[in-house]
Amino acid sequence: MLEEYLIQFNPVVQALFGTLFTYALTAAGAALVFFVRTINQKLMDCSLGFAAGIMIAASYWSLLAPAIEMSRGTWQPAAIGFLIGGAFLFLIDKILPHLHLGLDIEHAEGIKTKWQRSVLLVLAITLHNIPEGLAVGVAFGAVAHGMESATIGGAIALAIGIGIQNFPEGMAVAFPLRREGFSRTKAFMYGQASGIVEPIAGVIGAALVISMRAILPYALAFAAGAMIFVVVEELIPESQRNNNADLATMGAMVGFVVMMILDVALG
Repeated sequence: MLEEYLIQFNPVVQALFGTLFTYALTAAGAALVFFVRTINQKLMDCSLGFAAGIMIAASYWSLLAPAIEMSRGTWQPAAIGFLIGGAFLFLIDKILPHLHLGLDIEHAEGIKTKWQRSVLLVLAITLHNIPEGLAVGVAFGAVAHGMESATIGGAIALAIGIGIQNFPEGMAVAFPLRREGFSRTKAFMYGQASGIVEPIAGVIGAALVISMRAILPYALAFAAGAMIFVVVEELIPESQRNNNADLATMGAMVGFVVMMILDVALG
């Protein structure tokens, strides 16, 4: 039923709907700060591992595999796009000021700035959300070209998976800010703000692949490379920083299976 409803819209509008959904779940995760005093660190680390597992599975099932199929089995477009996606996030990581969870402000990365710790924490999660929004947008945009490997169901599955893993990311911003003395309202506002970039990136991604079919496999692989960079450079280290490695790893395994099931069932 959802597929039948979305199919009537332009793929750019579909991408907007999909990324507004992923943003809404980021906001929902942040909104827990109104109802819960604190989040157990073991649960947080398991949730971050779960998010990593979903992103890894989505990178292959929803992005790399279709990119390879669109390239008629050749590896070059997927490999090139994947590496460029990782390089793009590497450059942003070196330029954009941000601070990873659990670290002191002197460990902030990117261009040196006097911005507040709260802003740097939000920017770190925002960095996650750029490739996620782009991936959803590219997936919906790919459907416009009528290729067998790009389906509206697959794009919906990707949006659902990214949305599910955005829930703990909203928590990961709001609750640390609450512990630092921010009001519940301000902690929520910062938490939900980290997801606003997703609809922007999603619309841009969909518009690009619609207008330039030749870049489609490269764009899918680009989004996959950017997401894997975030997982390896940020999510996995953060999930295992507090001596909860086993829980985080099991969370990642479950997240991978959830995304795999979504893609196979809907795609």
